Amino acid sequence: MKKTKRQLVLNKAGEKFIFRYDCGNEDELLDALIEKAKNERTDFDWFDAAVLSFKLTQSLIGQADELLEERKTVLQEDSH
Repeated sequence: MKKTKRQLVLNKAGEKFIFRYDCGNEDELLDALIEKAKNERTDFDWFDAAVLSFKLTQSLIGQADELLEERKTVLQEDSH
C-alpha cells in the first residue's frame, strides 16, 4: 500500500517553512519540528512548532472523523 504524502506549511516574515511527511510518520514530523525549533540559526521558534503541531492535530482529527463516517456508512449498508 502506497503511503500518502502530506505537508505542513508556515509562512513567517517572508520565509516559508515546508515540512513534508508520509501518513503514519507524524511522530517523525514532530521530531523535525522540535529540531528546527532548537536550531538558533533559523527564525523557526517554539511558537511556530506549537502552531504546526496544532495544525497536525487538527488534520489527524479530521482524518479520523472521515474514517469513522466511512465505517459508519459501511456498517449501515451491511445491516440492510
